[in-house]
Amino acid sequence: MALLLFLLLISLFIIGVPIALSLGLASAITIWHGDLSPMLIVPQQLIASVNSFPLMAIPFFILAGSLMQSGGISRRLVDFSNTLVGSMMGGLAMVAIVTSLFFAAISGSGAATTAAIGSILIPAMLAKGYPGGYTAANQAASGALGVIIPPSIPLILYGIAANVSVGDMFIAGILPGILVTLTLLIFAYFFAKANGLAGSIEKSSWMDVLRAGRKAILAILMPVIILGGIYSGIFTPTEAAVIAVAYSFLIGFVIYKEIKLSSLVDILKQSAVTSAIVLSIIGAAGLYGRMLQRLRVPDMVSQFAISAIDSPLLFIILANLLLLFAGMFIEAAAAILIFVPILLPIAISFGFDPVHFGIIMVVNLAMGMFTPPVGLNLFVASQIANISIARLTWSVLPFVGIVLINLLIISLLPFLSTWLPSL
Repeated sequence: MALLLFLLLISLFIIGVPIALSLGLASAITIWHGDLSPMLIVPQQLIASVNSFPLMAIPFFILAGSLMQSGGISRRLVDFSNTLVGSMMGGLAMVAIVTSLFFAAISGSGAATTAAIGSILIPAMLAKGYPGGYTAANQAASGALGVIIPPSIPLILYGIAANVSVGDMFIAGILPGILVTLTLLIFAYFFAKANGLAGSIEKSSWMDVLRAGRKAILAILMPVIILGGIYSGIFTPTEAAVIAVAYSFLIGFVIYKEIKLSSLVDILKQSAVTSAIVLSIIGAAGLYGRMLQRLRVPDMVSQFAISAIDSPLLFIILANLLLLFAGMFIEAAAAILIFVPILLPIAISFGFDPVHFGIIMVVNLAMGMFTPPVGLNLFVASQIANISIARLTWSVLPFVGIVLINLLIISLLPFLSTWLPSL
């Protein structure tokens, strides 16, 4: 039955069935064929999987990101980042990375970050002479910061699945997110130097930085308020998501006046559709995970791994390879809910901290957002840059290598993930 459950899922993926339907159908067919439970378990588990107070944070953070995207936030963040790094070699590429870092700390979504920042900077980079493949790949990889930097939907899901504090997961993502950002900036500098791509503007004065910072300060303060409130115990991550929505609306509608009442319906509709897609995947993945538990797959895998793998280093290498492969085909939310029950007990038995392992998992799955065949960031960036996915696939390979190096560092240096939560 376990083999049937797995083969059905792979077969449905291969023929192009959407992820949520693939997970649900594979589970339902296995239940029916093996007479494992009454079929009533299917709708019950679908509802139970999303009937969680912490999960309420997801639609609110999605709505907050949509409000920020429509409220003039991205343009102000681009202007501020331009004063910081725009004059350096490869300045526009660096602006895309730094702005994505800021926006990721607001939206919590890789695709939203890629779309909001890419729509401004990809055309600007192309006009400046940057190669189309590199331009789109740089933005797709930078957009993946949206799932590493808190608040992040995958970090919320891991916290729920692993029974770990979501607040600790948020704090743990800060240093790894900064590390990935710095390595992307270093690569942008050397790529620009090798291709003669100078900075986009003259070096900004401190007054220029302060002026641009003043215009963007309300957006920059948002992650400070959210993380500060969570870490100080003033509010929970779910309550923080509601505050993020109110704050985003206040900035975009009242202060910047760039969100109109006429556009509010479209913003709500877009957020509702995105939330429905994500929660459908979570519900179906919860059902699939329930079947894995029913068939004792995590126990069998754990027993085999503990008997066959004799070192933590070998385990983390194999786990990373498995997650890297899974991330190429499965959306991050589904992958977390499927693999956490299988891999986390083994990781703990080898002495890995659950928070540290969660960061390893999320950074690994972040690569899936810009690797073919189902990398969502790739599709968003390719549409904006008007280049083919085939051409973009080759251009994104150096960025995959960069994140793999970061993943190795994060895996071998657990303090990068555990130091801040332990303070």
